[in-house]
Amino acid sequence: MVPFRLYRHLIPQLAAAARSPSAPKAAASCAPRRIPPLPALAMAAYGTGVCADSKLLFRQLFEKESSTYTYLLADVGDPEKPAVLIDPVDRTVDRDLNLIKELGLKLIYAMNTHVHADHVTGTGLIKTKLPGAKSVISKASGAKADQSVEHGDKIYFGKLFLEVRATPGHTAGCVTYVTGDSPDQPSPRMAFTGDALIIRACGRTDFQGGSSDQLYQSVHSQIFTLPKDTLLYPAHDYKGFTVSGLPSIFKFWLPSC
Repeated sequence: MVPFRLYRHLIPQLAAAARSPSAPKAAASCAPRRIPPLPALAMAAYGTGVCADSKLLFRQLFEKESSTYTYLLADVGDPEKPAVLIDPVDRTVDRDLNLIKELGLKLIYAMNTHVHADHVTGTGLIKTKLPGAKSVISKASGAKADQSVEHGDKIYFGKLFLEVRATPGHTAGCVTYVTGDSPDQPSPRMAFTGDALIIRACGRTDFQGGSSDQLYQSVHSQIFTLPKDTLLYPAHDYKGFTVSGLPSIFKFWLPSC
């Protein structure tokens, strides 16, 4: 993973931040200043698994070998409790399907944010165990799936949906899945950013059709423009973090080249 500070667009700003007396001492942080903690209410709404007003059930799952997060979302207000699984890993398919069964959910989509280079996706294995589930990936990825999505598409599970936002740069086919913006959808919104944007860093851009310029534009136009209380969930984390947000400090990065 490549920190934002490596991009030429940001070097002057980050250098100035590093000289600031208020700059953090921890060298591992890529942020120009300490990112404030998320509001307790926001953490409680999703950390406990169900958002009462939207009937969203949410689980964040972890695969330790590749440090990958898999996300389970379901509309428990629907009688069938339809669910989607984002970025499943082949090693943990049985764990994920057992959890889905225990929760009484019906998995309808197994989705990928992009073609992963660091692990094998679990979508194919899921389809052999749950023939009714459909695989989803972006059309731009060039990968085969039951449903190929493009920017602006909506993926429904019950009355809830995920909006597809094209965020290429890490790979040519990266997308970010964002919960809906209408009053009957979860609040605050949630964005599943894959490797386009992880916590205080972003995905590498030196292979799989990557482009640092394209990634910079994707993050600024499709993620940083989301509501300020949006919760960002990455595909990976290597330092024990689980979620980040869009604090006002991100305004520091908004001026482009």
